[in-house]
Amino acid sequence: MTKNNKRHYGVEDIQVLTGLEPVRKRPGMYIGSTGPRGLHHMVYEVMDNSIDEALAGICDHIKIQIYEDGAVSVIDNGSGIPTDIHPQTKKSTVETVLTILHAGGKFNNKAYSVSGGLHGVGVSVVNALSIELVATVKREGKIYEQKFSRGKPLTDLTIIGSTNNDETGTEIYFRPDPEIFDTVEFDFETLSKRFREMAFLNKGIKIEFTDERINKNEIYHYEGGIKSFVEYINRKKKPIHDEIIYIDELKENTSVEVALQYTDSYSENILTFANNINTEEGGTHLSGFRSSLTRSINDYGRKYNIIKEKEENLSGEDVREGLTGVISVKLPNPQFEGQTKAKLGNSETRGIVDSIISENLNIFLEENPKVAKLILDKALSARRAREAARKARDLSRKRNVLDSMALPGKLADCQNTDNKNTEIFLVEGNSAGGSAKDARDSIYQAILPLRGKIMNVEKSRLDKMLNSEEIKAMITAFGTGIGEDFNIEDLRYNKIIIMTDADIDGAHIMTLLLTFFFRYMRPLIEGGHVYVAKPPLFGIAYRNKIVRYCYDEDELQSALKEMGRDKKYEIKRYKGLGEMNAEDLWETTMNPDHRILLKIEIDDLIYADETFSMLMGSDVEPRREFIQENAIYVDYIDA
Repeated sequence: MTKNNKRHYGVEDIQVLTGLEPVRKRPGMYIGSTGPRGLHHMVYEVMDNSIDEALAGICDHIKIQIYEDGAVSVIDNGSGIPTDIHPQTKKSTVETVLTILHAGGKFNNKAYSVSGGLHGVGVSVVNALSIELVATVKREGKIYEQKFSRGKPLTDLTIIGSTNNDETGTEIYFRPDPEIFDTVEFDFETLSKRFREMAFLNKGIKIEFTDERINKNEIYHYEGGIKSFVEYINRKKKPIHDEIIYIDELKENTSVEVALQYTDSYSENILTFANNINTEEGGTHLSGFRSSLTRSINDYGRKYNIIKEKEENLSGEDVREGLTGVISVKLPNPQFEGQTKAKLGNSETRGIVDSIISENLNIFLEENPKVAKLILDKALSARRAREAARKARDLSRKRNVLDSMALPGKLADCQNTDNKNTEIFLVEGNSAGGSAKDARDSIYQAILPLRGKIMNVEKSRLDKMLNSEEIKAMITAFGTGIGEDFNIEDLRYNKIIIMTDADIDGAHIMTLLLTFFFRYMRPLIEGGHVYVAKPPLFGIAYRNKIVRYCYDEDELQSALKEMGRDKKYEIKRYKGLGEMNAEDLWETTMNPDHRILLKIEIDDLIYADETFSMLMGSDVEPRREFIQENAIYVDYIDA
């Protein structure tokens, strides 16, 4: 290798960041991003300290308030941050905790035997990224206060009042720094969902949330804990048994709490938590639960001859069909895989959860034979459907091998085989498909026309679903397989783009497709591969030539006002993509330089599951209530 650069770095190039400077230099490393997600994470970091006090049995009431100017305060009735001089830093413990990374009571398991905020950087990071922070501590009959700005103390810790010895706690008041964040506007709904979840996971704790900006106050308090959580998740579904299966046991310093209820749906919805952290990717606690659930139900079925001697055992997928479950473990030294804490890695936890679930579930099934029979019947139906689906897949594979036609005939594939740069458009009908085929760049854009509305998979099992030619065409085109065969590594296109007409039918088709992706190909959404194209609603033409496109009524009126009324403009309303010529379709909806694509993301799994169940499920009443509640907000319906 030839060294052409004669510039050598020296001691003057080495930058040493002290105190909280690294946080302000690289905030994303500590809170994930400087966008809305990172902003809200600031509140969670402060609240986690209060929750840790609750886990230690010291705190039972947390108040969060957003003020009219956008500042936030988190108040708890815990023990209060210690105020003595810290022996190492020679500063008050309050100042030490708020100004030094990795300073906290969560490392030796003496102050907190169980903790969610394991890195010990939470409140100091919030301090670093706030233009103003005030810490108020009630402890030992005194009220202490210290003020900070951007991580630096403005005052010493000062006694500002007195209180009785029984009144203790901490208040952290802060205003996020607008120089750091893209926005400093907190969203009430985003925060309320998090607070409700925390109240479910810590039964008995009261969390009070007030937002002065919108004059709204909510209290989250659930004595039933995660049993109430399952009731909440299933409130718009139809459970097949009333009593929620509930297990709560401590073993080897690990608390295992599980709540389960089966519904008449065909999809499972299991949420897992470790020390109140949502482990979205599961981990050893989920593995232990799954193995014990499958074994216990099979053992019960064999014992009472519900599963016949010559029949194969039920699979994990069979016994989890329609199951809503919450698994919450609390352990002293959790090991999370990755910076996001998305997966629990403690190997011993699997065995602990397995044994606790097996013992308690076996007792429940023996004591509740009617519920046990309902669960077995549902699982056996799921197995029959799975076997039928497998036969359909096997038949499809054989036919494809014999016919050498692995891809659906109506697919207009692209030339590029590198899935990092390819995209497939799902369009409704042959007319729109024809326009899209003419408009596309065939090097990297594929077109798959879909005939009519696809099956509503919310009301269908996999075996019925695989009878749909449209669904089979998508599965084959994507290349990932489905169900047990799904493999994201085999995805043939980086972007899957839903491109439907801008009318009610188009919106319905889009919803049907999103239901299919959410229920049977969720990793496509989680991996950021699913998009919705936004075609224009109007084209403004002058002398038969489109001079401007508008995407909604407001934009149209604004454009007409801006262009003036002295010329005779013709307004074209695009009711369908098939009405647009190829040039217009490319320029407005398919050209990466000009198009508008909406990326589909799952910010709240519980809300997403509830919404699909309500909109597309078999229970009519929740859908009727939704329509009645929201009809007043509809300004325009395209007939």
